Amino acid sequence: MAQSLLPEVDVLRRNNVRVSGKVDGRPIVFAHGFGCSQEMWRYVAPHFEDTYKVVLFDYVGAGGSDLNAYDRGKYDSLDGYATDVLEIFDALDLHDAVFVGHSVSSMIGVTAVVRDPSRFGALVLVGPSARYINTDDYFGGFSKADIDGLLDSLDANYLGWSSAMAPVIMANGERPELGKELLDSFCRVEPVVASQFAHVTFLSDSRSDLSKVPVPTLILQCSEDVIAPIEVGKFVSEQIPDSTMVVLQTTGHVPHLSDPAEVVRAIRTYLG
Repeated sequence: MAQSLLPEVDVLRRNNVRVSGKVDGRPIVFAHGFGCSQEMWRYVAPHFEDTYKVVLFDYVGAGGSDLNAYDRGKYDSLDGYATDVLEIFDALDLHDAVFVGHSVSSMIGVTAVVRDPSRFGALVLVGPSARYINTDDYFGGFSKADIDGLLDSLDANYLGWSSAMAPVIMANGERPELGKELLDSFCRVEPVVASQFAHVTFLSDSRSDLSKVPVPTLILQCSEDVIAPIEVGKFVSEQIPDSTMVVLQTTGHVPHLSDPAEVVRAIRTYLG
């Protein structure tokens, strides 16, 4: 009975939602990428607590979320994750929210704002890619064979794949502790969940949604990123009507770990 009376409580518990900062401030929502959790934002999010209502959460299957809520049918596309984002917004009654999405969360945010723009005020897309696989007239950074091989390797030995890929994704080889943190984060995800999320991520194609984004959008592109090369960031920026692209000096695919101060500056400068 309690669940039916307080559905918002279930949503917040399911996604391990944490709210901090200014109670009546503009909401800023931080969404993590594949193999990660809200902990990845710990060097960035606190810098917004003085003026914003800061919202952190974990996708189902990650971090402190409720793994029992994982549904293979629901989470077989980005749309299922976008549904959870919109339910969190509804549960917290957020309006004019800034959605900060890393990697695949960029396109989850795009999917959500296209479905229901009423609660969004801006997007910040960190290392976005609308499609990872190249076509005859589009560069996503990977051939179909590349992605098939990546997914086959992940499915066969997720922990081995994580050990090999985490340092590559993170880059910044002179700071091995960063790659180790990403590896540890990957290893905490249930392999079955990670496998499905990887397939959804790397086989997705959100290009047709970009032109429908109705809110101002900041694209943060790392200067060197093997997962989302600069050409990919430029494409996203060119397709979103009201967008600004900033190329960060840091390298790798996880700038909120490799140079959080630069990420904070870029977002604050954009939001004013």
